[in-house]
Amino acid sequence: MDHSEFNDHVDGLYRGTYAGLPIAALTSDEGETPAADRVAWRISADVYGAKESFEQQFARFLEKVDTSEVRAIVVGGWEDAYENDSSKTVGLLAANASRLPALRSLFFGAIPSDECEISWIRQSDITPLLEAFPLLERLEVRGGSGLRLRPVRHDNLRVLRFEAGGLPAEVVRAVAACDLPALEYLELWLGVSEYDGDASAADLAPILSGESLPALRHLGLQDSEIQDEVAAAVAAAPVVARLESLALSMGVLTDEGAEALLSGQPLTHLKRLDLHHHYLTDEMVKRVEAAFPGVEVDLSEREEPDEDWRYVAVAE
Repeated sequence: MDHSEFNDHVDGLYRGTYAGLPIAALTSDEGETPAADRVAWRISADVYGAKESFEQQFARFLEKVDTSEVRAIVVGGWEDAYENDSSKTVGLLAANASRLPALRSLFFGAIPSDECEISWIRQSDITPLLEAFPLLERLEVRGGSGLRLRPVRHDNLRVLRFEAGGLPAEVVRAVAACDLPALEYLELWLGVSEYDGDASAADLAPILSGESLPALRHLGLQDSEIQDEVAAAVAAAPVVARLESLALSMGVLTDEGAEALLSGQPLTHLKRLDLHHHYLTDEMVKRVEAAFPGVEVDLSEREEPDEDWRYVAVAE
């Protein structure tokens, strides 16, 4: 799997592509409907003052589209997503899994910040999505408030991404306890404690051992206020030796965390090391660049602390 498509993933999603397909929404007019397998179908109700509920939109989608051929779905907002959790929306998808046998890619909660800030999105237990779609290859979830996951085995999932301003430790531990033999790409936005991002480096240990993730080739542990601790844990992690790319970006990485990476196990086998949005000194930036001559290293978005206060890229 080519992982380059994820480098600018969110921007790409809202510009109109997902899973390599153009995003299309079912319109209320009588215009021509795209072939079911040629687009990623976006189903979304207005978060504020929805004229048509998500349930109504989903019913129309089931009626108008040959859902037996649908390969990708982008679930946007549901009405009052800042007050109503996603459990009803999860249930609708899971209950209709038999009508979506070709579904392989699902983005759940793809709501841009101008509609609902990431930490305002009220999620719920998304485990039924994995249970209802055993052939799903890609699951992405945006929003950490109220998010839950139970440990499961899934034989076909290749991509798992959680975008959150705060990812609950319970969810991190559940991911670590899942059995995902086909997973190639794992990305966790850990976030900050103010928005329930309370995971510790110790919670990541089963992931970093790699024992239940034999196919993993990309690991992203990002957007963290404990990015230095995460970097230190990664520096000695067994899973790193077989990664092709590693992302410790979007957080508050300082020289301490970078020093741990430089003094830890070799990283020169990586194709890409993403450290963008960091707090490294100029000297440390030069050291990191020199240490990985054959690696594509992203050290963009160097930030300056504000009176020793450092911020992650995505919080509220």
